[in-house]
Amino acid sequence: MADNLPSRRIDREALDRILKRAAELQASEIDTTEALTEQDLLKLGAEVGIDGRHLRQALYEQTSSTAAERGLIARWFGPGHVNAHRVVRGDKAKIEDELTHWMAENEALTVKRRLPDRTVWERQRGLLAEMKRGFGMGGRQYVLARAADVTVIVTPLETGYCHVELAADITNLRSGAIGGTAGATGAAALVGAGLFTFVATAVVFPFSLVAVVPLAAAAAAPVIGARVQKQRGAEVQLALEQVLDRLEHGEIRPKHLSSGQPFARLAGEIRKAITDGMRR
Repeated sequence: MADNLPSRRIDREALDRILKRAAELQASEIDTTEALTEQDLLKLGAEVGIDGRHLRQALYEQTSSTAAERGLIARWFGPGHVNAHRVVRGDKAKIEDELTHWMAENEALTVKRRLPDRTVWERQRGLLAEMKRGFGMGGRQYVLARAADVTVIVTPLETGYCHVELAADITNLRSGAIGGTAGATGAAALVGAGLFTFVATAVVFPFSLVAVVPLAAAAAAPVIGARVQKQRGAEVQLALEQVLDRLEHGEIRPKHLSSGQPFARLAGEIRKAITDGMRR
């Protein structure tokens, strides 16, 4: 019967729909009354001809460490966590070594916790770290150092490939934006109400319209605060993606330096930054 079917060309959009529907039909015939293990899932994928690496990639992408946040605050000010993930070539030890080097040297972060399946980084503290960020050493903005912490998860897929997820907790930035917005709104509203009352009784129209300016500022403050915070979140998201870009293209090269060399290099960069600033 299949040989008698008319030959038809299937474009990419139609192919995606067909494969999705076929997967739904296949899944409906499988008894999944109990939770599946990862090995069960891989076995199931092999039976329907899905490559194990692709199945693992889909699995880790769909079970990200940062679930989508809901609620009014998340909708207005943006999420409290942002993440980026990608499959890159290399074994786990090599990738973790490269990320350790990058986070410490190029993002001004230090290890907060080392857990069995992940490493959590936080902002480096101390005079040298503050000077490094303050002078923008290497022309960098050290965006990830603004986050409360950054989590790195490297999961092997198959020989020569790993799934890498970077997740940044930016609830500290969002809390600051909410607090600043609330303060600005309250202050502007009080000034506007007081000024409106005074001007309305003491000054004739149209000068009383001056009192509307603080009230308009109070109304605009939440919109501006939300926009600024969403921009900050987008900058952190981009910084995570840029780390993965460098990792994917082999641009991170750990250098096993002696203990004295990093400080000497930092001092040289500080002198250069000061000299460049004096010339401007």
